[in-house]
Amino acid sequence: MITQSILDYRDAFPEGGRLAGLDVGTKTIGVALCDAMWTIASPAELIERRKFSVDLARLRQLFEAQSVRGVVVGLPLNMDGSDSPRTQSVRAFCRNLEPLGLPVLLWDERWSTAAVTRTLLEADASRARRAELVDKMAAAYILQGAIDALTR
Repeated sequence: MITQSILDYRDAFPEGGRLAGLDVGTKTIGVALCDAMWTIASPAELIERRKFSVDLARLRQLFEAQSVRGVVVGLPLNMDGSDSPRTQSVRAFCRNLEPLGLPVLLWDERWSTAAVTRTLLEADASRARRAELVDKMAAAYILQGAIDALTR
């Protein structure tokens, strides 16, 4: 199941369960995880993109080790809410996650990278440190937004 409906996604988890958040870029995939009670999202890992089969194997390994029951993927919409070529690429990525057998929620990520970058700048993080952290922190920002909506 791939959905943008928070209600449909919530219905897939009558007893909760650990979720993963993904910020899918062209070169990296930022990964975040939350607890089974959907309280707080934390940055987890940065995966360097390779062939999709390699990326999928790494995600499968991580999700199985962490008992992940669902995935929230940041959807990079245009500022007016319309799709872009990048949006279509992320939708295709999500369709390719189907072998994992996990529900996928597409979550608006328009402001995630900007918010995380601002936070890192305020913390006086170096450019190199920001580059290292921004994608997995953006994944946590995306996942936190989704779990906040799921628990309302």
